Amino acid sequence: MKDYELVELFWQRNEAALDETKKTYGKYCMYIAENILFNWQDSEECLNDVLLSAWKSIPPEKPENLKTYLGRLARTISIDVLRKKNAAKRIPDRLIIPIDELVEVFGNSEVESAAEEKELSRLISQFLRSCREEERNIFIRRYWYYDSVDRICSRYGLGKSKVLVTLKRTRDKLALFLKEEGYSL
Repeated sequence: MKDYELVELFWQRNEAALDETKKTYGKYCMYIAENILFNWQDSEECLNDVLLSAWKSIPPEKPENLKTYLGRLARTISIDVLRKKNAAKRIPDRLIIPIDELVEVFGNSEVESAAEEKELSRLISQFLRSCREEERNIFIRRYWYYDSVDRICSRYGLGKSKVLVTLKRTRDKLALFLKEEGYSL
């Protein structure tokens, strides 16, 4: 089923939207959740929460790219679950490290509005399109899918230092790009 058809089912409040979305994007959302939570049961609950959140938010939202929309929900919900589970404990390095790496670019500030978030998303997409394919792939695997550095190395047949240097240089270029575009956080 195509994205626009799935979105239309949500808009019609047709419960088949949930089943069809799970069939189409369930594995994708589970992959993201498992990379963050490292727990299948928590990831399964997260997937259910993603579907519920999509049900509640579509309408009024009408996402142009449903996969990206659901991926963002999966990341946000998974991080929230991890924070709740680890409220009294230290959050595992496998999650904190990617967030700490991006703090170099964005600082600790929060995106204040949906319009600001949309503009930031547009700028990051524009920046990534300007990157070499290898840089873009490594960056996306690390900061969208939360893949470990070791997994990225294995996936692309690269050494650890190559991946780490590529990530650092890409973050630095992104920070410079955002500054040049007048975007300040």
